[in-house]
Amino acid sequence: MKKKVVFSLFSFLFFLQTKAQCAMCRAVLESGEDQSAAEGINDGIMFLMAVPYILVAVIGYIVYRTYNNSQKSKNIDKTL
Repeated sequence: MKKKVVFSLFSFLFFLQTKAQCAMCRAVLESGEDQSAAEGINDGIMFLMAVPYILVAVIGYIVYRTYNNSQKSKNIDKTL
């Protein structure tokens, strides 16, 4: 369990440091001198990429918790 937590934390922190950009956006933004636009595009891409993963993780946790609680209640009913 501890290894999973450490791996998840490492993956999340590594994810925060990555930069993503499509080839077309990169070509257009590198030709300009204003690098703040490139940083803004990078941040927007990272935001758009992160939201679906967060939603899937939250839904997965809710399903896991619901399934785990139903298993516990079935085990309690069997012991009575």
